[in-house]
Amino acid sequence: MIELTLPYPISNNRYKAPRIVPASRGKPAFIHWYLTKEAQAYKAEVKAIAQRAGVRPILGPVEYEFELYPHLPQDWKKRAKLDPVWWDMTVQCLDLDNARKVLLDALNGIAWTDDSRIRKDPGEIMVPDGGQERCVIRIKPYERKSPQQAMFDADLDRRALNLLRECGATQPMAVPF
Repeated sequence: MIELTLPYPISNNRYKAPRIVPASRGKPAFIHWYLTKEAQAYKAEVKAIAQRAGVRPILGPVEYEFELYPHLPQDWKKRAKLDPVWWDMTVQCLDLDNARKVLLDALNGIAWTDDSRIRKDPGEIMVPDGGQERCVIRIKPYERKSPQQAMFDADLDRRALNLLRECGATQPMAVPF
């Protein structure tokens, strides 16, 4: 398993920016999205942290989980006094999808070969703990739990076998996992 503590992701709104490519030679103008300097710096920092940790890309399917630790505001005690259970809901923080997009792009080709290999990806916004705002991510190879075993178990699904026989098949086809 790979565990990395990374800098807090930048907002996806500041990650990519549009550039208008003017019309030329009969081709219409279009918008090209490019990584901002801030995004390039974030990706370079994530890559450097991963390299120092000796991370090599996982070749097969992967799963990960990440924890997002927002900045602890100076008035956190006042907020906690007003709402002891959910005071952290008032803390400014990226939403999980926004953070996920930036984080996955930064780790693509570093912790996994391609983000199309990701099979499981839970995330959680943590209560600020007074430490540096950060993202902790744990990555490991994905293991499918009993790959579609019930699909081919005759005792569990006689109707499926009867349908196969009606179609002329003698046995279920194997699925290449």
